[in-house]
Amino acid sequence: MRKSISLNRKWSFRKGVSEVPSVVPADWDFVNVPHCWNAIDGQDGGNDYYRGTCCYYKEIDMEEIPTADKYYLEINGANSSATVYMNGNKLASHDGGYSTWRVDITEELAKGNKLAITVDNSANETVYPQMADFTFYGGLYRNVNIIAVNESHFDLDYYGGPGVQITPVVKGSDAVVEIKTFITNKKDGQSVNYVIKNKAGKAVAAGKSTEGEITLEIKDVTLWNGRKNPYLYTAEIELVNGDDVLDNISAKFGCRTFQIDPERGFILNGEEYPLRGVSRHQDRWGFGNALLPEHHKEDMDFIYEMGANTIRLAHYQHDQYFYDLCDEYGMVIWAEIPYISKHMPTGRENTISQMKELIVQNYNHPSIVVWGLSNEISMNGSDDDLIENHKILNDLCHEMDKTRLTTIAVVSMCSLDDPYIQIPDVVSHNHYFGWYGGDTSMNGPWFDNFHAKFPDIPVGMSEYGCEALNWHTSNPQQGDYTEEYQAYYHEELIKQLFTRKYIWATHVWNMFDFGADARAEGGENGQNHKGLMTFDRKYKKDSFYAYKAWLSDDPFVHICGKRYVDRVEDVTKVTVYSN
Repeated sequence: MRKSISLNRKWSFRKGVSEVPSVVPADWDFVNVPHCWNAIDGQDGGNDYYRGTCCYYKEIDMEEIPTADKYYLEINGANSSATVYMNGNKLASHDGGYSTWRVDITEELAKGNKLAITVDNSANETVYPQMADFTFYGGLYRNVNIIAVNESHFDLDYYGGPGVQITPVVKGSDAVVEIKTFITNKKDGQSVNYVIKNKAGKAVAAGKSTEGEITLEIKDVTLWNGRKNPYLYTAEIELVNGDDVLDNISAKFGCRTFQIDPERGFILNGEEYPLRGVSRHQDRWGFGNALLPEHHKEDMDFIYEMGANTIRLAHYQHDQYFYDLCDEYGMVIWAEIPYISKHMPTGRENTISQMKELIVQNYNHPSIVVWGLSNEISMNGSDDDLIENHKILNDLCHEMDKTRLTTIAVVSMCSLDDPYIQIPDVVSHNHYFGWYGGDTSMNGPWFDNFHAKFPDIPVGMSEYGCEALNWHTSNPQQGDYTEEYQAYYHEELIKQLFTRKYIWATHVWNMFDFGADARAEGGENGQNHKGLMTFDRKYKKDSFYAYKAWLSDDPFVHICGKRYVDRVEDVTKVTVYSN
């Protein structure tokens, strides 16, 4: 059976190395993976963080590698382009910094054990993203493994996928579950055993197939029902030859129905389920993108505490562990590729490959309901090539996944008559009335106008927010960067957005402050401070509790302004949030 061996420990590392040396110099640094080389300079401002090619080098301890027919190197995240070398020979390259990819290293591993990976986050015109309001952290920033498998095994080559695709269809009180497995080097006499287990580990359906595909039925199915009951089943699958198990995989999945209605908003399992939540960037203060599992878990716990039931995972594919947490916590998810801000005619193939990876790798997650095609891509205007790119991506999503919808996040100044707005199934808009011009009162009426003009297009709010640092005032004004104005802004937006049920989803920008090295705003450079929490996750801004009051069922009282110490007036206003 397959075995996964971690390669995270002790890599030799050096910046500015584009060619792999035959012998690693003694003055190279040692690092552990996950690793990010912009964890400091990508967060301190100046837009001067290092962007170039770096080299990771490791000699594999063959005593730790089990005997197997085939060996695959699995890289879960290398930003943004990377090349793999074994024993000085180039084996493969990959463009796209946020997805899993694998390389067959069997033949080269038999000749020697010197592994090198060059990673490059420098600017180019073919790999997204290249223009956006966040730091493009470089690094081998997620886990690196070797997967050892039998010659006959569940597929490891196709766009980094898990080798299985599970499609449940709810029919009355039951569910019909189609399971497709993809097998490499399948031979005569081999077959596949399938077992579906419930949350308690009890088998509820089972079967066998010689074709690698089966349809099973779950009687009296328990639905995945968002935060109310995020119920998951597990499919356990074995490739066998007689009594010998050649390979095994498992995947969790959920059974649910959903629709997005232009009048009633989001509907989960036949009931209206307003989606109210946040967007999330994956980086952290002092870590960049090199997050550990406990960081992901802590992020989810904060989002859950606030009462959110949806997350927009911006603006790229996130760690598989976080998608698993979304399934387990009952979050409804918008997943997207980093096709953002600047359309590059030379980048079309990269949008296609990144979308294929996103869908193939995440198809089984019940939390995901929409695939995001792009974000603010018409910032510099729309043209025929941009529109064609969106049509290609939209058709690709529908071809690869007939169970989910497509969406886009439209920049505020985009014309409502731009044809690209009508390409996806649903649409959302990024508006900052009350921060970047206009005032807070404009948000609700804008949506009423859109809804009147396009009554058949479901519309949502994909970004809204304003910046807040540890600045304070008793007379908050738009643009003052105070925690008090941010709280007022979100109070007003909550009233306008949450009372319009036709708005299918709202996503605050952002749950956490995040790295944007080009930023110089509010007196603390290198960050976007629109988060409801600080970059280090140590402080929940008052606006966090405004949402908790509306969304959470956990009783609480929060007195605002605890960082507002130096008050000069004789009588001061104190705001209290509670549910």
